[in-house]
Amino acid sequence: MAIPRQLPNAITIVRILCAPVFIWMLLADAGADGGLRWGAAILFIVAIATDGIDGYLARRHDIVTDLGKLLDPIADKALTGSAFVCLSILGELPWWITVLVLVREIGVTVHRLIVAGDHVVAAAWMGKLKTVAQAVALSLALLPLWTVVGDWIHVVNAIVMTIAVVLTVGSGLDYVFTAIRAARSGSRGGVRA
Repeated sequence: MAIPRQLPNAITIVRILCAPVFIWMLLADAGADGGLRWGAAILFIVAIATDGIDGYLARRHDIVTDLGKLLDPIADKALTGSAFVCLSILGELPWWITVLVLVREIGVTVHRLIVAGDHVVAAAWMGKLKTVAQAVALSLALLPLWTVVGDWIHVVNAIVMTIAVVLTVGSGLDYVFTAIRAARSGSRGGVRA
């Protein structure tokens, strides 16, 4: 069955538009452990989980576009960046972690936009793994599971967040080194995020 050609990109755009709604829901009651917090966490999880759907549809129906390759990581960064900033605003995540993650994410995104006229930089395996780790870490941090299972969940959250931060830094360094190698060799398509 054929699907509308722009459906994957439309899903990606909806994911981007979910970010401001998520921010409002999380911050509206100062991150209290009530309905808005649960709603914000569930919205984040659904929006970040649909990342696989738009990509799957585009590949399955052979409708991968340069716009989709560009918008997909922007949607991921809008959602995860919003979550990192909001958790730091709420005092639940140290600002240095948020700044470190945002510097990596913004740097890669700006580079992608700069080179977009020449070629589109698709995400590499390490960047994809980083995105999954961030999604899991942020989902655990956003869900007020401590109200259900107890405070021990904070230890799990800290371990998972540490893994996400290490992968964020590692994939950022990999991106930089790959870009330098590509520039030296004159390659246009060698950089991956």
